[in-house]
Amino acid sequence: MISRREWLAGMVSAAMTRAQEQTPPKITADVNVVNVLVTVRDRKGELIRNLNKEDFTVEEDGRPVELKYFSRESDLPLTLGLLVDTSGSMNRYIDQERLASHKFFDQVLREDKDQAFLIHFDYEVELLRDLTSSKKLLHQALEELAPAAPPRLQRRDAGDPGRPRMHGGTLLFDGVLLACDELMRKQQGRKALIVFSDGEDTGSRSSLADAIAAAQRADTLVYTVLYSSGDIGRAGFGGRGMGRRGRYPMADRNSGKKVMERLARETGGGFFEVKNKPLDEIYRQIEDELRSEYSLGYTPPNLGPGFRAINVKVSDKSYVVQARNGYYAAK
Repeated sequence: MISRREWLAGMVSAAMTRAQEQTPPKITADVNVVNVLVTVRDRKGELIRNLNKEDFTVEEDGRPVELKYFSRESDLPLTLGLLVDTSGSMNRYIDQERLASHKFFDQVLREDKDQAFLIHFDYEVELLRDLTSSKKLLHQALEELAPAAPPRLQRRDAGDPGRPRMHGGTLLFDGVLLACDELMRKQQGRKALIVFSDGEDTGSRSSLADAIAAAQRADTLVYTVLYSSGDIGRAGFGGRGMGRRGRYPMADRNSGKKVMERLARETGGGFFEVKNKPLDEIYRQIEDELRSEYSLGYTPPNLGPGFRAINVKVSDKSYVVQARNGYYAAK
């Protein structure tokens, strides 16, 4: 088990330094072919699996591009990451997440092809299990999921010994950014994160935009699973109640849903609410999508660095297309 002190120290600072620089974001290699994974559903939400290359059109920065590669992807190796919010507001859901995740790994992970990792985040980010194809090791890591300890007072630093600070927060954005920059970015093929949270971030050094950009640079789909904001406040740090409306104002609680929706939408993943659908059913839908993707490839018309917006359409206008909305080109 790798502690945050060993794994997180310096990484967020380095990532923020890169974000603050005026140079465009980089990816690990020059972009000669842009690959876009696409999921298509009809109006009833059923997956469409029989489309052909001619059914798709793709635009980059508003200009049509020629599709040179097309395939239906159902058997490519999959790299999967689970990010679990273990902060005080999520304590009541950890057992449910653990049980469903055990089933998900058993059903989805093919030990001869796929690999996965597990991260939890609260006032720290901790890698419980690095990338592995072993279901046994992943199951063991899931058993290590535990509610966050109550926040504690710590000295600020040696130069300011008289001013203690509270060690607390929910590092959602830092967790996503580091999972993508330090793990996903080095992998090839299909990649997806599943994030369990109420969408509230308190304490991250990176922003939502930084987290989304990291996922786009790593070509990683992000599936977000939102737990009802109506339950926030019934159990705070250490189990203390936080009043009828909870710790956060209503506007802030609603923003958690917007955060989770945007994180999924801009990376090409999916957004789910547990209050509307059982967790087992959410996992089944994610599995179906990951096994029913189309892979589209084209040569980018603009080889300069920077962000490129992508818009994917299908010939049947009634279908709903799910794909990332852009990528970061290298120099």
